[in-house]
Amino acid sequence: MTLNTTPPLTARLWMLGERAIAALERLKPLAQLGARLYVSGVFLRSGLTKIHDWDTTLALFSDEYHVPLLNPTVAAYLGTGAELALPVLLVAGLFGRFAAAGLSVLNVVALISLMDVPDAALMGHVFWASLLGFLLVWGPGALSLDFWLIPRLRRRVLGDELARPGSGRGRPLSRVA
Repeated sequence: MTLNTTPPLTARLWMLGERAIAALERLKPLAQLGARLYVSGVFLRSGLTKIHDWDTTLALFSDEYHVPLLNPTVAAYLGTGAELALPVLLVAGLFGRFAAAGLSVLNVVALISLMDVPDAALMGHVFWASLLGFLLVWGPGALSLDFWLIPRLRRRVLGDELARPGSGRGRPLSRVA
């Protein structure tokens, strides 16, 4: 009498699925880095275009972009400054969630400010919003300065005892990356 030690087909499929998921998990830092690089490039190029021809930028903010609650000149300076500074933070993964949140606000304000957005441009904004949302939820990833810096800042602010994982009240809400 021989015993059949081969796991059933369902168990083998389950284990195959778990290996596939583990492989995908190992790719997550690269996906986060790719999202950071792509969306940062979009906003940085836009900011560089604005400072390249500042007179046209001021005219666009005065005549075409209708940023709510802000003087057009102030909106031009704030928007351009954000388009130049936040992508740099996001690429480095330095305060990555803050940078993603700021670019998300900029993205929404851009859509609100334009009276008529062509469908292709709208799809671009939706895609950027989805990447920024992904970075807000999952953080900038293991390939970021935040991954190294935030735990150290947390220990400095809270002290070693409260900053230790599982120490109760000082437990982090989530992992940075």
